[in-house]
Amino acid sequence: MLILGIESSCDDSAAAVLETQRAGEALVRSSVVANQDDVHRAFGGIVPELASRNHVVTILPVIQRALSTAGCELKDIEGIAVTRGPGLVGSLLVGLMCAKGLAHSLDVPLAGVNHLEGHLLAPLLEHRVPMPFLALVVSGGHTSLFVVEGFGRYREVGRTRDDAAGEAFDKVAKMMALGYPGGKVIDELARRGNPKRVRLPRARVKGAPLDFSFSGLKTAVALFLRSEAAVAVNSEDLAASFQETVVEMLIRPTLAAARELDIANIVLTGGVAANSRLRVRLAEEAAKEGRQVIAPSLKYCTDNAAMIAMAGSWRLLGGQRDSLDIDAEANLPL
Repeated sequence: MLILGIESSCDDSAAAVLETQRAGEALVRSSVVANQDDVHRAFGGIVPELASRNHVVTILPVIQRALSTAGCELKDIEGIAVTRGPGLVGSLLVGLMCAKGLAHSLDVPLAGVNHLEGHLLAPLLEHRVPMPFLALVVSGGHTSLFVVEGFGRYREVGRTRDDAAGEAFDKVAKMMALGYPGGKVIDELARRGNPKRVRLPRARVKGAPLDFSFSGLKTAVALFLRSEAAVAVNSEDLAASFQETVVEMLIRPTLAAARELDIANIVLTGGVAANSRLRVRLAEEAAKEGRQVIAPSLKYCTDNAAMIAMAGSWRLLGGQRDSLDIDAEANLPL
């Protein structure tokens, strides 16, 4: 089956063409992403209204480019997978309405996909990962631990109680006047800094060792920046210290879950999975316990439509057909 994937849950307009014969095995014929960093940079974060308006402008050209790169035409598409939530509802609606129109005009099946399911299955675009596996999904909007028991069978075993790790990166970068997007800037700056220069609190959630909390860390950085001690610390050292703290706060519950559930394979996925320090440290610490970490390439960590097509492929191959009445859901549960 030749599947067109469409993703517009936040500020990236994305389309991909996936060729697949069985669930979990696919060839990515194309994957095109148009980001809006230049649009939102002046505001230090994503403005939902601007994001949805820009999707209207970019979604069709992105789809056309994905088809052209894949060497096919719309008439060759046999199924469409589209993100229907969670995300910014205005952004979601642009991609979903586009997918519905195409599915109706082409008379091909449509599968609405949960954005988180896309991230969970993104590593399958490049790797064979035995199930069950433990997945750390860490991004600007989500920080959760899931056990992936099979296609469509996901169990959340840990989650953030407040802010997502990616949001903490962006907010701290804004406090430090480093620019947007914050995660990438801090990662690059931290490579030249001393991660032990500033001691920051590492939160633990009482009674829930597999959960995360990052709001206190953000507050600690804000208080430090207003203190006299901040004068003697350069941006590289503070960025490295903050990043190291976040990485340790992500690793501890993840390995605790792997031990508790006796799972050998750990998947690292989501936008923050592109962080170089997190990828190295998690792999090192997991290896000490005889566990393996699998992470997608950087292009499949951030929001993309190939992962949506992958998540939709097992549904479409299995005969699932969503109605054209399906709606976008900003808080769609997995």
